Amino acid sequence: MRRPAPLPVRNGLGPARLRLWGGNVFDELQTRFGLGAKVLAGEVVCADGAIVDATTTLPAGAHVYFYRDLPDEIPVPFDIPVLHRDDDIVVVDKPHFLATMPRGGHVAQTALVRLRRELDLPELSPAHRLDRLTAGVLLLTTRRELRGPYQTLFARGAVRKTYVARALGEPNIALPAVLRSRIIKERGRLQAFEEPGEPNAETLVEALGDGLYRLTPHTGRTHQLRVHMTSLGVPILGDPLYPNVLDVAPDNFSVPLQLLAQRLEFDDPVTGRTREFISGRTL
Repeated sequence: MRRPAPLPVRNGLGPARLRLWGGNVFDELQTRFGLGAKVLAGEVVCADGAIVDATTTLPAGAHVYFYRDLPDEIPVPFDIPVLHRDDDIVVVDKPHFLATMPRGGHVAQTALVRLRRELDLPELSPAHRLDRLTAGVLLLTTRRELRGPYQTLFARGAVRKTYVARALGEPNIALPAVLRSRIIKERGRLQAFEEPGEPNAETLVEALGDGLYRLTPHTGRTHQLRVHMTSLGVPILGDPLYPNVLDVAPDNFSVPLQLLAQRLEFDDPVTGRTREFISGRTL
């Protein structure tokens, strides 16, 4: 298990961690990351909390920690309704356009950081992720020691998830149907894609009428539902990636992806009780 970071969560955001090649820390951080100024300002610490200075040397594989400078971000103008809160978990109804947790240019404008600040829960952590463009039920744990049990539920597919989506056109096969395919998502490539080989993604697709579909994923590949709906000839409305990549301004919140994580059900690993949470949103 990873040891706790030597710096606390600050303003909803934990410290960055860097793994070193070894040697003089100042030289490496300046050369690799341009972080020499942070070292000289006393803003970088070792795993034991000792402040790194210009003479500090550490072995290969050691880690240092610091608070990153936050990028300028466009505020996501939507609230995050809380569906449930107790001592162990927080369940929210995540809006469209809000990333689950920090990544790339989305840091403060993420569900995790905003909820840590709003609920004063510095150890809050997501048990799973929803795409930035997908809205709906998101489960988070309140304390460090609870992350493992709840994250394991999702990792082993023990959570029953139901989504709804809206699309135009007619599917190219009769529904209901179970779609099985091999989906790959490569770093640096915006779209995931299907390729021949052993299936790693499975989705039950049911037509509900009036362009509405119920999607029950049995796996959790990146963009799985969006790829599978596109393969049926009925891409989800409002999708800027499938079937074609569109250039959408980052401050344009007018056309949300019509995909909603509507329901989560699971047997609670702490209490043993069956839990069910349903989004209050509609498409």
